[in-house]
Amino acid sequence: MRTAVIVNPRSEGGRTGRQWAGIGEKLLARLGPMEVRFTERPGHGTDLARELVEQGFERLIAAGGDGTINEVANGMVEGRREVALGILPLGTGGDFRRTLGVPKGLEAAIEMLAGAVERRIDLGKAVFRGVDGRPQTRYFVNLVSFGMGGEVASRAKNMLTPLGGTAAFLWATLVSFFVFERKAVRLRVDGEAGRVWEIYNIAVGNGRFHGGGMQACPTADLADGVLEVTVIEYLRRWEAIKDLPVLYSDDVYRHPKVSHLRGTRVMADSEEEVRIEVDGEPVGTLPLEITVVPGALTVLASPHC
Repeated sequence: MRTAVIVNPRSEGGRTGRQWAGIGEKLLARLGPMEVRFTERPGHGTDLARELVEQGFERLIAAGGDGTINEVANGMVEGRREVALGILPLGTGGDFRRTLGVPKGLEAAIEMLAGAVERRIDLGKAVFRGVDGRPQTRYFVNLVSFGMGGEVASRAKNMLTPLGGTAAFLWATLVSFFVFERKAVRLRVDGEAGRVWEIYNIAVGNGRFHGGGMQACPTADLADGVLEVTVIEYLRRWEAIKDLPVLYSDDVYRHPKVSHLRGTRVMADSEEEVRIEVDGEPVGTLPLEITVVPGALTVLASPHC
């Protein structure tokens, strides 16, 4: 099968670019000849994926983090031809690869790609207010969140980024923790009247994880045609610290300030500025409309997933 790799050389604080020669040799030795393209700017992964689909490639491997995976998936959907998406996890969070059963280590991830099976999964489609104030649309493979999640994502590129994505993410989380205040958000699921929640965070998941392993939507299934919605009502700082083990676990729904909803269409708006992240990337603010697109993407997954 004709295979191409789309590489984000800036992932892992630029380590991917610096070490690509050795990484590429290992890929070539196990998977055979392939085209290699490097992203040069935000959104470039989408353009490259669209071009490669049009050129007849049958497998695209996203080498980077969750943001790179998102860009490549969007380009594949826009290309409108059956292509399989593979993942070489070279980013910080690795939230989508957890759901797909892709190992974190380089050699193990390459070995999984060599023996992967094709699996059809759903996509989410998000329409929101972009940073320029205009309506924008983006597909997502994993999860959208707004509230605390959007605040962290908006600060994830900071003075510590050259030291690596983990350090930058931790700094963004710390700063957001001390500055974030409650937000009043009206949430509607599947056309119901809905209600106004005072939130800490809301996650709408096709996948289970975000924030580097937090199980925001632990019951999510990538191929069931339904989105999971997890509402965390406002927590005081001492509450958030005390309850962090529960909030990060697959038992999050037992928390008294966490509610679980399900649906195929989710709408949210607010009179305040509420920031959104899509697959870990800051993209804009509410209002937001999300719909599920069943079976829209083929992925290379672990046969044991």
